[in-house]
Amino acid sequence: MHSIARRSKIVASADGKGLVCQAGGLLLIETLRATGLDQGMSQALQRWRPPRAVHDPGKIVTDLAMALALGGDCLADISIVRDSPELFGSAASDPTVSRLVKTLADAGPKALRAIRAARAAARSRAWRLAGDRAPGARGALIPVDLDATIVIAHSEKQQATPTWKHTFGHHPMTAFVDHGPGGTGEAAALLLRAGNAGSNTADDHITAGRLALNQIPAHLHKQVLIRTDSGGGTHAFLDWVTRRRLKYSIGFTLTKDIQAAILALPAEMWEVAYDADRQPRPGAWVAELTGMLDLSSWPKGMRVIARRERPHPGAQLRFTDIDGHRFTCFVTGTRPGGGRGQLADLELRHRRRARCEDRIRTAKDTGLRNLPLHGFAQNQVWCEIVALACDLLAWMQLLALEGSPARCYEPKRLRLRLFAVAARLTRGGRRLRLRIAARWPWAQQIITAIARLQALPAPT
Repeated sequence: MHSIARRSKIVASADGKGLVCQAGGLLLIETLRATGLDQGMSQALQRWRPPRAVHDPGKIVTDLAMALALGGDCLADISIVRDSPELFGSAASDPTVSRLVKTLADAGPKALRAIRAARAAARSRAWRLAGDRAPGARGALIPVDLDATIVIAHSEKQQATPTWKHTFGHHPMTAFVDHGPGGTGEAAALLLRAGNAGSNTADDHITAGRLALNQIPAHLHKQVLIRTDSGGGTHAFLDWVTRRRLKYSIGFTLTKDIQAAILALPAEMWEVAYDADRQPRPGAWVAELTGMLDLSSWPKGMRVIARRERPHPGAQLRFTDIDGHRFTCFVTGTRPGGGRGQLADLELRHRRRARCEDRIRTAKDTGLRNLPLHGFAQNQVWCEIVALACDLLAWMQLLALEGSPARCYEPKRLRLRLFAVAARLTRGGRRLRLRIAARWPWAQQIITAIARLQALPAPT
């Protein structure tokens, strides 16, 4: 039988003591400590600390990054951290935070280089601590995905202009290190650009690629795989990639020569493509066009691979579609192997570049959806803080969470399950104890993750 008794009226009051909101933020604090990012950022930004200043600029920047990781989207949301000093430590006031951002913006490239250098050092240590789970472990490729996205502006901001999608805002170029299907990814570069910046501007691709490489330990550069859509298929960018002897898989525009080669290709040259699980995919094929094209003006060893597929039901055909099939192309410098299905493997590797769209979406859930400041330089500093917040989330998952489901959690799920838990902070036996509610469904997962991070040694 169901009870028909009415629930008792709940009376609310703001007099609770010893309670901590966002108690799962301890995971981010321990990630800062284990990777050495807290100390590294303090040292990197020490030159911008005013005399007799109470708050460390490095601590302010990492506090802002934690606020974004916990769900904030503006400078004032640092109050999430400020309101729990027992857990997060003393945090700066809103005016102090605003002054620091303006100071760093006025410093220009020097401040950006300092922040990026601290991130690169912390990334190197995080990967060493992760061991076999780190990108590039055991000689594996390190995919670096470049793509541009639009950030809409709802007010007048510097260099906010009409975009090619008929919106108004900015058009940043992004670069993410992909952790593969069993993980998320790290924000290697967030390059802010004006809204009218092109999608295939080679200089911007080169700049974003260079910033991304600077974030990866030098001894791993030979394992880097640069992936882009057709916006990166330019002479200048491909020349830059090949001069640095980087591996690449880059989308390519279907020219008239390529269309003619596709029509002239014998039917038996098409091989069955793979789906995401590396199983034959009905209605999709791949073929190589390299020997049928004049590629003398392109980098030596470049291969052109085409994909043919039947459009999904309801998909609108384009004028480049031939015989009811949709065609796409990409180029790569990877040499052919002797194994069966080599073309399908390369095409699947390139198609996984679409995970960059997921990384961009999660970055927009972590502060990139709206640029809250007016000045362009200030918003570039904001983008660096967003990248730092994305890295914190990725490193925490890499070091503390076990199993592919947990390591693939997006920010929204991390906040719901791990971060937004209330706890009581008690003192006893000369130590602080965080007491998480016993009925919280993911309490044990939080405790286990914190224990893993606390077991990692801090850098000396």
